[in-house]
Amino acid sequence: MFMSTGSFNQTHIIKGVIAVTVSTMLSSEKPDEFSKFDGLFDQAKQKMFEQAKKKQGDGIVDVSFNTEVVRMSVAPKFLVVHGYGTVISLPKNQGEKNTDGE
Repeated sequence: MFMSTGSFNQTHIIKGVIAVTVSTMLSSEKPDEFSKFDGLFDQAKQKMFEQAKKKQGDGIVDVSFNTEVVRMSVAPKFLVVHGYGTVISLPKNQGEKNTDGE
């Protein structure tokens, strides 16, 4: 299984688009602990690989991540990472049709 922020310029079959969201709450003792974003990216990638596997994909292309700091009026801040991409599979033989028009 592979992941790329770019496209894949060989014959492939599109299996679908996936999206994940992961978050963590910042404690009131450490309200600026933004290094937690690193762990959230790892969690998002793991979830994306799990979804791609369910779609019987070989990889995820055109991957993008968005980050957000959510402030609630009466609650602590949350760090949020959204990830999305396109699941593809590689043809196993010449008989498989390509569904992306290539």
